[in-house]
Amino acid sequence: MPDTASLDGAAILAARNLAKTVGLDHDTLTILDDVSFELPPASTLAIVGASGSGKSTLLGLLAGLDTPSRGEVTLAGRALSTLDEDGRAGLRAEAVGFVFQSFQLLPALSALDNVALPLELVGRGDARREAAALLERVGLGPRLRHRPRELSGGEQQRVALARAFVTRPKLLFADEPTGNLDTQTGERIIDLLFALNAESGTTLVLVTHDERLAARCGRRLRLGGGRVIAREGV
Repeated sequence: MPDTASLDGAAILAARNLAKTVGLDHDTLTILDDVSFELPPASTLAIVGASGSGKSTLLGLLAGLDTPSRGEVTLAGRALSTLDEDGRAGLRAEAVGFVFQSFQLLPALSALDNVALPLELVGRGDARREAAALLERVGLGPRLRHRPRELSGGEQQRVALARAFVTRPKLLFADEPTGNLDTQTGERIIDLLFALNAESGTTLVLVTHDERLAARCGRRLRLGGGRVIAREGV
């Protein structure tokens, strides 16, 4: 489905009046306030804004890693407020992939084992074959047995991309995916991210301060002071 898809059908991800506040000694700090949008399947959204604007907080709420003070998130047709912590974890395992700035690979495992792990956790007998095929797709066929410390930053992020896509998630959340990479390596990773996204039909939601990266997404949500200050396509 193209990124210009309408919202006539069910949204793959929806936020309704999301807010996040934290209590201080004698005050309340508002981190996020009144954020609403919908995304159709196979779309791409960039959440942009300066440091401290609430981008990563919003991503955590959308993925069910944190709970809002007010409002609702619906992910893959499920209202997160109706699920307990185990239920949210189960939904993430079923429908969500993640790519982080810090890669978050398991250091004791090889590239192959890192990518196969999500499939092995759900009992897939073909986990290692699928993982090897995807690592080959991202150009790491000769590096299957290497551990993260034996790989460059760009290679580690390619392993992380393969791990994120190996379960064929409905949604992929990426938090500053090129933040720890040099410009040239970062551009190659982004090319690969969008190529894998197009091949899989996954909905991509990424947090970035990089305007060039944001411009490659079909939709953009700009935050400032925890509020939506501009939007394109959402």
